[in-house]
Amino acid sequence: MSTATEATELAARVRAQLSVRHPGEPFGNLRTLPGGHSGLTYAITAGTTSYVVKAVPPGQRPVGRNDVLRQARVLNMLAGSPVPVPQVAAVDEHEPAWFAMEFVAGEAVEPVLDEHRLDPGLCRTRMLALADVLRDLHGTETEPVAEPPLDPVGELERWTRTMRAVPHELRPGAEKLLDALATRVPSATPPVLTHGDFRLGNVLCRGERPAAVVDWEIWAVGDPRIDLAWFLLFADHRNFPRLGCPVPGLPGERELLAAYLDGRPEPPALDWFRALARTKMAAIMGHNLRRHREGKHHDPDQERLPPTIAAMIRTARDILAPRP
Repeated sequence: MSTATEATELAARVRAQLSVRHPGEPFGNLRTLPGGHSGLTYAITAGTTSYVVKAVPPGQRPVGRNDVLRQARVLNMLAGSPVPVPQVAAVDEHEPAWFAMEFVAGEAVEPVLDEHRLDPGLCRTRMLALADVLRDLHGTETEPVAEPPLDPVGELERWTRTMRAVPHELRPGAEKLLDALATRVPSATPPVLTHGDFRLGNVLCRGERPAAVVDWEIWAVGDPRIDLAWFLLFADHRNFPRLGCPVPGLPGERELLAAYLDGRPEPPALDWFRALARTKMAAIMGHNLRRHREGKHHDPDQERLPPTIAAMIRTARDILAPRP
C-alpha cells in the first residue's frame, strides 16, 4: 500500500471520528507537521477548530515513542489537573492507531539553546512558572500503571548502554564517570508521574504562562529527581559550549530548585541525579554525532557537539567528586 493511500485512509478515519463533534462542518486536509521525532504528527481543521493528530507509522509496531495510545492515556490522566495539557478529542485503537488532541497555540522556546528574540525577563518568568508546573505534575495522583517504576538503577543501566554505544573518542572520560555513578547509586524515592524530557522547549507558552506541556513520548511513573535534575540542566547556557546562548537574568539551578521545592526540604542525593542528567545529555549528543558521522542521518550541525559532550562529562564528574 502506498504512503499516499495510507494517509488518505487515515484522514478518512480521523474525519469520521471527529465528525461526531462537528456535524455538518467542513474538514480541511490532513497536513503533515514537520519536526516530530516520534510517530507521525498531522494537523487538521474541523470548521474553525484545529486539531493535532498523532499516529503510529504504517508497518511499525506501537512501542516506545511510537506508542501513541500511551501518550493519549497520560493526557487523559492529567485532564482537569493543575498541569496544563492538550485535551484529547478522539482515540482510535485500530491499526495503525492514532489519537487527536486540541491544537494549543503558543511558543515552545528553550532560552539557552534556541535562537530567539524573546525578552530575557519573559524567559525568566516562564522558567520559574514551569518549576511550579513540575511540582504540580509530581504531586498528581495517577492511575495504576502496569510498568515497573523508573528508578535510579534502571536509569543508570539504560544510559550506560547508550553511552557505551558511542565511540570512545567521542566521550572522553565517560568510563570514569559511569564508574563513579555506579558506586553511589542512591535509593529510590516514592514514584510519581514524570514527563521524561521536562523543559521549556517542550512547553507551549502564551505570554508569561505555560499553556500546555507537550511531547509525552517517554513519560513514566518513577523517581521525581530524574525529571527535576533534567529541568535544572537547562538553566545555564554554560552547560552547552558552542551551543548555548547567554540570556541575562535567567534563574540559576539553585533558584529554580527553590521555586520547585516551595519551602519543602531538598530531596536527598540530588547531585547524583544532576550528574546523571549530564551523562544522559552527553550520551544523546554522542549518539546523534555518531549517526551523522556514519552517514545514517546527515546533519553537519552535529559537528558542533564535541565540546558540549566533553563539558557534560567533565562537569558531571566534578559534581560527583568528593568535597574537602
